Amino acid sequence: MASPKIPPLSLGTPGLISSHTTPPPGIVHLGLGNFHRAHQAVYTDAAIKADGGDWGIIGVSSRSSTVPDAMHAQDMLYTVVEISPEGSGFSIPRVHTDAFVAAKDPERVPIIIGDPATRIVSLTVTENGYTYSPSTGSLNLADPAVQHDLLNASAPKTPIGQIVRGLQQRARTHSDPVTILSCDNLADNGHHTQRLVREFASRLPAAESTETLAWIDAHASFPSSMVDRIVPATTEHYRALVAEERGYIDAIPVPAEPFSMWIMEDNFIAGRPMWEAGGAVFSNDVAGYEQLKVRLLNGTHSLIAYLGALTGAATIPESVAQARIEQAARTVLRDEYLPSVNVPAGVDVSAYEEQLFSRWRNSALGHRTSQVGSDGSVKLRQRIPLPALKMLDAGTMPQLLALTTAAYLTCLAPLGGFEPGEHADAMEDPARRLLSGLAAQSRSGHELSESVLADHHLLGEELAERTDFIERTGEFIDILHSHGPLAAIADASNPTSRPHAAHRSTP
Repeated sequence: MASPKIPPLSLGTPGLISSHTTPPPGIVHLGLGNFHRAHQAVYTDAAIKADGGDWGIIGVSSRSSTVPDAMHAQDMLYTVVEISPEGSGFSIPRVHTDAFVAAKDPERVPIIIGDPATRIVSLTVTENGYTYSPSTGSLNLADPAVQHDLLNASAPKTPIGQIVRGLQQRARTHSDPVTILSCDNLADNGHHTQRLVREFASRLPAAESTETLAWIDAHASFPSSMVDRIVPATTEHYRALVAEERGYIDAIPVPAEPFSMWIMEDNFIAGRPMWEAGGAVFSNDVAGYEQLKVRLLNGTHSLIAYLGALTGAATIPESVAQARIEQAARTVLRDEYLPSVNVPAGVDVSAYEEQLFSRWRNSALGHRTSQVGSDGSVKLRQRIPLPALKMLDAGTMPQLLALTTAAYLTCLAPLGGFEPGEHADAMEDPARRLLSGLAAQSRSGHELSESVLADHHLLGEELAERTDFIERTGEFIDILHSHGPLAAIADASNPTSRPHAAHRSTP
């Protein structure tokens, strides 16, 4: 632990130099987690340094008060620690003007979204935060929080409800336009967010709905974006590193890899910061970059995480260091994900692949398999179905996509008597209880796969009808339970020999 003689991070910290003071707020950001603080905040800091503007950020945490409390104690400052085997770099963004917890002050969220000073509302709330049904892509009207928000205008709980209620506040008080900017891993995330916002508004009473939808169409824009940076959780290691290297105490430093990417449509109805000063790229082909990221990066990342966790690997570097897992990852990337990607002009896929594996080998960063593997019930729905269906329609079984699905289920919902290990146990998932219940009722991998994929549509309605994919996923579940992940990889690589493919016996 750092010595108590070391001063806490604040505006008065010796040696703290900034080329600008924090400007008045123009952005409300929903989701005050590590990713936002190491990504959008860093780009905004660079934009303000280069071009000024009233682009300060009000950060809204959903439930946890840890970050807002620490930011207030530290004059809204924190350290971004860039981690690589070559060493560490440190920076202090000066962009946040305030931070608070939505669960503790829910009425404030629509008020600040409705403030005429707010010109951008951005989101990093994870796929799960959009309260939509993964099987249909539509707003989940059965969600109690969505039902609450439809009935309670002043204190909404969900990001979609908060946005709509904030837009209604604007419609009642002024006509200043606003941009809603999703920065989450959702396919076509701008239009996806717009559709969910409109679905919510359409469920309001008729006159209210008509007025709200008309205002949204005239005064709001929803650009799509793609974000990319590996940002692990904060640990005592990084707090100690900051104290040792920088000479002050920071309760909430953010570790991040040096690499960072942000691709956006330039569709900001109320203006925007000069984010290109920090390296952001504005493109009409965000969809191509999204496919690269969601499938080649995120999809492959999921396979590495689940297989690694089942081998006992605590981190992504430990997992990808295993030769069979690396080969499986390269194969799923090249042979099963890449054929479904419309690669943007100018992107060298081979160089992109090598860059990914270099990032995943960053042992100094230590991204945990449990973190990458969390929320798979939502994430995999964005990554697997389209590439899998493309291969199935061509008469080819996507072996490693089926293995990814099986490894996910083995981590989150193992069959009776099987222990997937501490790293799988640490994965968080909104569907864990449901999946565990289905596993308890299943006597084999086939029964579990049939129940999850066919009956409950985990990966959507189209894959729910593909009995060949469901059967293969079930076979992999049995292999993983009986022989382990390396045997499952071998079976996926040579399915015709299949020495390990025998099903678990049923009572």
